[in-house]
Amino acid sequence: MADIKINNMVKFYTLCLLATGQKHGYDLIKELEEKLGRRISASNMYPFLNTLRKNRLIKFGKIGKRDKKVYHLTQKGKNFTGQMFSKFGDLINIAISPRISACPCGCKIYSGGHAEKIRGKAMKFCCTHCAKIYKSKNKLK
Repeated sequence: MADIKINNMVKFYTLCLLATGQKHGYDLIKELEEKLGRRISASNMYPFLNTLRKNRLIKFGKIGKRDKKVYHLTQKGKNFTGQMFSKFGDLINIAISPRISACPCGCKIYSGGHAEKIRGKAMKFCCTHCAKIYKSKNKLK
């Protein structure tokens, strides 16, 4: 699978969309345009689909009166996509982990939450309820 390079969002998102079920090439393009907020040309899509097909990651069938191609992942393609999701998940985890804090109740807080200064120390809670419980358990005001 050395021929497969997932080095941009169009390719990655194409795998994401194919993981949800079979798609027409045109449907992939339209969904990508909607999700990524930019124009996607057929010259971006079809060579990548052809590469996936040559590496036996996808297959296509023809349906409808006009024999439109419908692409779907093979088992090998599902395994490959799972590996890509895992790698991407690791990257997201690395990027987000430093921004996550933990509430004393155990909740993970990415954004928002409730902040209070307790005994001169800034503390972050998931909500005011948890802050109140924390203060009552530790006999703080």
